[in-house]
Amino acid sequence: MFGYDWPRFHAAVNDFPAALLVVTVLFDLGAWLTKRDSLKSAALWTLWVGVIGGWIAVIAGLQAEDAIEHGEAIHELMEVHETLALTTMGIFTVVLVWKLFRRSKLTGAEETGLRVLSVAGLVTVVWTGVVGGKLMFEHGAGMPSAAMQAEMENREAGHHHEEGEAEEHEHATPADSTQRAGHTHAPGTPPHKH
Repeated sequence: MFGYDWPRFHAAVNDFPAALLVVTVLFDLGAWLTKRDSLKSAALWTLWVGVIGGWIAVIAGLQAEDAIEHGEAIHELMEVHETLALTTMGIFTVVLVWKLFRRSKLTGAEETGLRVLSVAGLVTVVWTGVVGGKLMFEHGAGMPSAAMQAEMENREAGHHHEEGEAEEHEHATPADSTQRAGHTHAPGTPPHKH
């Protein structure tokens, strides 16, 4: 599929719909506060595209779940990520369908209810992204074990900077002179200095 496997495709398509759904809520709140029809229209269009793209990202994520090597910690986080993604898409799909069904006949109470639901969707889309970030950046989800091992060995070997380049990068200096510079810790270990 365009040279992508499911995990890479999921990574390629998940940011755009999330951003659109966040912008949808901002446009909707802006339209409510300013009474501008242009913002209301922008909110509906970004909602449309965000919902379609979001379901593509969810489907890709469901396929990626079975395609990556993982242990129990990643599996548990994937289940939370999946539940949050499905909840998020459910919320925004209901908002879209209700707006399309009712069109210009929305009452003030309906608009308020949809706005509250959209803000709840905003919370879940951010939470979904936080958990997805933990999967990738703290647990290396999607990274094959062989590639992770090679990267750990590469980091262990350290690296050098060209003259003048070292000031641009911060590196922890070992407090114990017997400790080698450039050592690594297991994935998920928080940054720290020795």
